[in-house]
Amino acid sequence: MLASTLFLLASALGVFAQNQADPFHKYTISAEGINASFIAYGARLTNLYVNDKNGKPQDVVLGYDDGHQYLEDTLTNHTYFGPIVGRYANRIKNGTFTVDGVTSHIPENEHQGQDTLHGGNVGYDQRNFTVVSHNMSTITFSFLDQELEGFPGSIITYATYTVSPNRWTSRLVSMALDAPTPIMLANHVYWNLDAFTTGPGKNILNNTLHMPYSDRIIGVDSIEVPTGALEIVNGTGLDFTTPKPLGYNITNDHQCGFNCTGIDNAFILDRPRSSAPEATDLVVLSLSSPATGIQMDIRTNQQSIQIYSCNGQNGTIPVKASQQHGSNGEKTYVERYGCVVFETQQWIDGINYPEWGQDQYQIYGPDTEPAVVYATYDFSIAQ
Repeated sequence: MLASTLFLLASALGVFAQNQADPFHKYTISAEGINASFIAYGARLTNLYVNDKNGKPQDVVLGYDDGHQYLEDTLTNHTYFGPIVGRYANRIKNGTFTVDGVTSHIPENEHQGQDTLHGGNVGYDQRNFTVVSHNMSTITFSFLDQELEGFPGSIITYATYTVSPNRWTSRLVSMALDAPTPIMLANHVYWNLDAFTTGPGKNILNNTLHMPYSDRIIGVDSIEVPTGALEIVNGTGLDFTTPKPLGYNITNDHQCGFNCTGIDNAFILDRPRSSAPEATDLVVLSLSSPATGIQMDIRTNQQSIQIYSCNGQNGTIPVKASQQHGSNGEKTYVERYGCVVFETQQWIDGINYPEWGQDQYQIYGPDTEPAVVYATYDFSIAQ
């Protein structure tokens, strides 16, 4: 009996070790009404199934069927489908910042070397995380960053993903180990609550978006780097303080950089006085699909959400097999405005605008509390 038990344990450990060596191995967790899969490459969400209005599970995130395709994507399109981005998400002006009198320079990997995007040449989306815990409903990845890409100091990050009935929870905890440094991670998930059930050539501009506490956005220049201005959304195509179709005014939305039509903006979360700047008691964003009836409600402790309406997609990337709903074998591809990204994060490039008062939320050291990015995604049927 003991021998057989030891054999089973050794076999299980062998499989786990083998999986650990394969950053593209899929780990799946599930609960009532929800099923999610991840790979260690970028601590990345690859699939998320929730029930539609007919009780049928639908995969509502973009990605690839074969985990190895994410590496190919990095080398070609570099879409950032589903990973953690960091050490500092979004953009850093000139790839430069100063902390405690020390100036750091991060590789400028966007706009012909004018800014840093998502952490530099090799961000967290390209790093192989380690699985430190995994059971039926939760998985935790870890990653040790030792001054990678020129960021000061070392940090260790634990990414814990959990599912409970009709909810996905993401908790990213990063600890600065030996020096003060900027830390701002984000999940970079592409959503399509239609689950592509509407077939080839379609977009999601008729999905309803509601952000009741987003009266302001962070102003950006022609390369989408913050200017320091904070702008009011009232009277623009970016006012979702009341529920509206995602594309209600998208042809007039040009506040997302040079020659851009669509949404690629950081919406500030101005929670009411009865709440708190980092409170997670309020739904800060809701999105719902008329095709599937699926509604997603986001709560987070972050103070802004970057929204990208897939302005740059061009119908060349096929969706996953589970999302192919075309008739007569017609394939579905990711079209322009065929998805949307919601990055829960702090104010973008806040490390270069001390007047915003963001340092306490973006600069961490060995003597501070850890950086925590917490978000829940609740799924229901829209009423």
